[in-house]
Amino acid sequence: MARLVLKFGGTSVADIARIRKVARLVKLQLDLGHEIAVVLSAMAGETNKLVALAREMQKVPNPREYDLIISAGEQVTVGLLAMALEDIGASARSFLGWQIPIRTSDQYGNAWIDQVEGQKLIALMQQKIIPVIAGFQGVSPDGSVTTLGRGGSDTTAVAVAAAVKADQCDIYTDVEGVFTTDPRIVDNARKLEKISYEEMQEFASQGAKVLQPQSVEVARRNKVRVQVLSSFKNEAGTFMVDEKEISNIRSVSGLAYSKEDTKIEINGAVQDKEIFALLDAANIPVDMVAKNTSLVFTVPKVDLDRAVKMLRQSQSKLGFSDIMADVNIAKVSIVGLGIRNHPSAAETMLDTLTEKSIAIYATTKCDIKVTVLIGAEHLESALRALHVAFALDQDEKTKSVAA
Repeated sequence: MARLVLKFGGTSVADIARIRKVARLVKLQLDLGHEIAVVLSAMAGETNKLVALAREMQKVPNPREYDLIISAGEQVTVGLLAMALEDIGASARSFLGWQIPIRTSDQYGNAWIDQVEGQKLIALMQQKIIPVIAGFQGVSPDGSVTTLGRGGSDTTAVAVAAAVKADQCDIYTDVEGVFTTDPRIVDNARKLEKISYEEMQEFASQGAKVLQPQSVEVARRNKVRVQVLSSFKNEAGTFMVDEKEISNIRSVSGLAYSKEDTKIEINGAVQDKEIFALLDAANIPVDMVAKNTSLVFTVPKVDLDRAVKMLRQSQSKLGFSDIMADVNIAKVSIVGLGIRNHPSAAETMLDTLTEKSIAIYATTKCDIKVTVLIGAEHLESALRALHVAFALDQDEKTKSVAA
């Protein structure tokens, strides 16, 4: 017998038929003797509809009321699943975030979970009553509804798993697990059996949509064993685990990418410290930085207009001659625990891209990740070339035989 938290995303509960299918899957786990809690997203597309309604009413919605509105989709799915479970002979009880409660910070739209009260949930699970919990939402210190950002149901599930001391948190989605890179771009991308918390954090931070970054951090901090798997295929997914559980550490585990940034290039006598201080004061994050004859760095596309406007207004003070922005860029990263002990991985990456005549605007390296900034038009060819260069299409057994 195990204690499990099962999370189902929007495509898994997109209509009544799929909700009934989820109910049967949950009931099967219950019949195997496991203690079960379930976390749900809203039906696919429902949150977008609620966002549109709020913005139709108010161009810049009141943050408190906006969170209240867009959290409503999960209320529907938890009620429907509780009914579906009752119809097939399982006892279930639906919960909204404030009813547990899931206590969060007061940052509307992107709140952080501070605490989940687990005792009530544990008591129900031990009685074979299934708590069906609304994801994506919590309650602030003053009692207001808060939301956790897009993908926040992942974070809810992991935080609930930590609170009830679950043996495992299974996150059911429309993908089969975590792949070596995007299988829509690289045909022979391979599903990983295991990935460490640290590697998954890097994947998520670079734009991988498999898990919300906050959920990975909560899992890492609380050592929650997480499996990402498909709602539509009866097969194991990818386990996110502590590094100690990974026996075969490769130099590179996979490739991540992001097209959500803009390259800013500043020419002339550049006072980079003053530039970065100005952007930091405006809460505009700067990522990749390179300085040669000009200063090059990236900011999120959503912050581009604000960043350029601020810099131009301070141009005479900062002393630069010109500023240019390029939205047609992409960040590509190699990620792997083995990068720590294989410094040649960065060299292999740069050599591979150079051989493909792909210009590199900037490079950064951290503990288990190397990232390059390239033109977006080269993204797909870069991913394919790097996937081959690091033999990511081969599992450890195949790779050793081939060697």
